[in-house]
Amino acid sequence: MRSHAAILYEYGHPWTVEDFELDPPRTGEVLVRLAATGLCHSDEHIRQGKLAPPPDTLRSLGLPAMSPTIGGHEGSGVVLEVGPGVTHFAPGDHVVTSFVAVCGQCRWCQTGTEYLCDAGAGTLAPGMPTDGTFRHHTVDGRNLGHISKIGAFAEHTVVSADSLVKIDPGLPLVPAALLACAVPTGYGSIVHRGNVRDGDTVVVIGVGGIGTAAVQGARIGGAARIVAVDPVEFKRQAAPAFGATHTATTASEAIDIVHELTRGVMADAVVVCPAMIGADDVGSALALTRKGGTCVLTGLPSPTTNSIAVGLQDFILMNKTLCGTVFGSCNPRRDIGRLATLYESGQLFLDEMITRRYRLEDINDAYAALASGELIRGVIDFGLD
Repeated sequence: MRSHAAILYEYGHPWTVEDFELDPPRTGEVLVRLAATGLCHSDEHIRQGKLAPPPDTLRSLGLPAMSPTIGGHEGSGVVLEVGPGVTHFAPGDHVVTSFVAVCGQCRWCQTGTEYLCDAGAGTLAPGMPTDGTFRHHTVDGRNLGHISKIGAFAEHTVVSADSLVKIDPGLPLVPAALLACAVPTGYGSIVHRGNVRDGDTVVVIGVGGIGTAAVQGARIGGAARIVAVDPVEFKRQAAPAFGATHTATTASEAIDIVHELTRGVMADAVVVCPAMIGADDVGSALALTRKGGTCVLTGLPSPTTNSIAVGLQDFILMNKTLCGTVFGSCNPRRDIGRLATLYESGQLFLDEMITRRYRLEDINDAYAALASGELIRGVIDFGLD
């Protein structure tokens, strides 16, 4: 079948919106018609080449420096067709994508850590995760990759059944797209990895889509003080509506605020999720973290950032925890449904996170708005004319 997608042909160049050819699903695969796709910073970093693996790594995998690729990983939609062997999805099911594939069989899935599933580790490998061949092709016959094995910047895509989570058909599909990445990543960063407790003091550095979800996780988890840090005035002004009790422009400014709020104790948990983590960000975040507290690195650094500036004596002697997280340490099959319930109960704000909806053809304008600090979360709404 022929569909329409935003394709990246070369790092640093704009997304090209054009038709492409899509093969039917094979064994273990599902054809999905997308309803909406969130505009995540990760896809923009990929477009810019900021997350590209070093050339030596690509050569060792037998991969070229850049292959034509359909973008997008934060999607929601409706199942149109299932391939042989797929028994837990059927045409008409409403689904969200999961950039963390869940096989259900590996050590990590069997021990309750689906977010570390071995099936999700092959996102750099070419082709489908099911058999290594391709379903997506340019109209002139070239194979197309699809980011995170999802390719959600497309009206239709074929994915592994392991990369989908079924949702209630009554859940609105456009806000549901945020459950595919931003919301579980941010919410889980503070609730699961930061272990927020009633009465805690929390700092969230960077309050875009992921950071706003972290602020909401802190509020729902019972934090008494939530400090949102962002250099963009629009985001700081929006943060209190999601639960922030205080705001700051920089981490240095937040240190004075948190010191006063806690009488010098400092924050129980700090989540670091700017557009991209720099080497100096970690030391500032640890300075905000109390004795025995937890600092969670959620944002991604450049692949070439191999060291951080940390005062080791303070870190060690103050018994602080510095940790990373993927998908907010959420289990997709369990936690996406839980987050949907929080949304339906009015505790988790998804519609309010969507600053603006765009047509697929306007994707480059949408990312320009994101870069200029105009969006909490932008969404490609495939239902727009």
